[in-house]
Amino acid sequence: MKGRKPKLKVIEGGAKPGRCPGPPTWLSIHAKREWKRCAPELHRRHLLIAEALATLESYCTAAGQVREFEEMMSAEGRMVTTDDGPKPHPAFKMQQAAMREARLLAAELALTPHRQGTKGNTEEAKGDGWDSDLLA
Repeated sequence: MKGRKPKLKVIEGGAKPGRCPGPPTWLSIHAKREWKRCAPELHRRHLLIAEALATLESYCTAAGQVREFEEMMSAEGRMVTTDDGPKPHPAFKMQQAAMREARLLAAELALTPHRQGTKGNTEEAKGDGWDSDLLA
C-alpha cells in the first residue's frame, strides 16, 4: 500500500514481552527438547500467546512420541515375530499417528516453512523453476 502507514496500537491480550515460557514439567524428555527448540522462535515472532500454549504442548508431546517410538523400534527391531509370522512393530502405527498429529499441529503453530511464508533463498534455489507458486 502506498502512502503513510497508520499508527499502530497495542491490542490487549496479545503476546507478552519478556522471557519465553519454559516447558511444562510433565512433558517427556523428548517433548521438552522440542519445546526448547521451537518455543523461543514462536516467542520471537510474537506467536506464543496464552491461547497457543496448549497447542504447543500437544505438538511437543506428539513430536516427542515420534522420537520415543523410533528409539523403541531401533532397540527392538521394526518387525516382531508373532504366531502368525512376522509383523510390523506395534509402535510403527503409533509413530505414524504421532507424526500426522505433529505435522498438523506444526502447521497450526506456523512452524512449517509453508506457513511461515518463507521460500528457499539459497543460490541453488534461485532459477531452478521451483520458486514459483506452482505447488502452493
